[in-house]
Amino acid sequence: MVKLTVPADSLRLIAVDIDGTLLNPRFQISDVDLQALRRAHSEGVEIIVATGRRHAFALPVVQQLGFDLWVISSNGAVTRSLAGETFHRDLLPAETCRQLVMLMQEFRGQTVLTFDNSAGGTIVLERLDELEGSIQRWLEKNLQYIQFFVPIENSLTTDPVQAMFCGHLDQMRRALDYLGPCGLPITVLRTEYPERNLSMVDVLNARCSKGHALERWANHRGLRCEQVMAIGDNFNDIEMLAFAGHPFIMGNAPEELQRRSWQVTRTNAEGGVAAAVEYMLYGKEICNGSVITRSATGVTS
Repeated sequence: MVKLTVPADSLRLIAVDIDGTLLNPRFQISDVDLQALRRAHSEGVEIIVATGRRHAFALPVVQQLGFDLWVISSNGAVTRSLAGETFHRDLLPAETCRQLVMLMQEFRGQTVLTFDNSAGGTIVLERLDELEGSIQRWLEKNLQYIQFFVPIENSLTTDPVQAMFCGHLDQMRRALDYLGPCGLPITVLRTEYPERNLSMVDVLNARCSKGHALERWANHRGLRCEQVMAIGDNFNDIEMLAFAGHPFIMGNAPEELQRRSWQVTRTNAEGGVAAAVEYMLYGKEICNGSVITRSATGVTS
């Protein structure tokens, strides 16, 4: 076994995002990333996946890792094991969601509500026509879970996990302008993919995020933030990266995020997860093109 560069009582937990991070541009986990996480797990470092995907949609990816772990899903709203045991849920109150939908009348065609169940009606829409162009692949994979309600408020007989607005970048930036001063007790998170002209704006309960969920899990495990590493690529990862004592941003992340004081790893096409893990645990340097990226957080190899 290779000796860890980081002392055994230092790094105990690695949180890793899925889309744009663990998955490469072909929506696959590369062998090098897979082996790096398996190796870290075999040496006693806990791995937790933190994703914007709902739990069931994350499972086919997470199960490929080949070991038991917990999943923070829906951007922090649900923390659940692969076996289905729930540690925590933070749902959006139905009345708050009803007020939100009324506020966002202009975006009804881009509104998606998700509920924490495994049957039809897990995903609720009013119609598909304004969503098909932007998230066609997601719709195809989730078609069996979709149910239509007109108006969409009629689905709010129980608290949803979240509301989501999907569309082109300019549309969703306008949606953010509506949400900023709305005064509702909510958390607003954005995920942007400029190369696909796609943005998703997630609305969750107040103080609900990947960062809050990761902090809750670390406290449950008796860990300090200095013992936690996080790897992400997008704006919905900011709170998670801010909490972790060892934050790594992917090389394919927006420049705005790469300019923050976080370690920059390789892109998701170049094994960025493996590079970050091996840098932390075994002292291997991260090469981003011809530049050696040094830590901005005081981590040394």
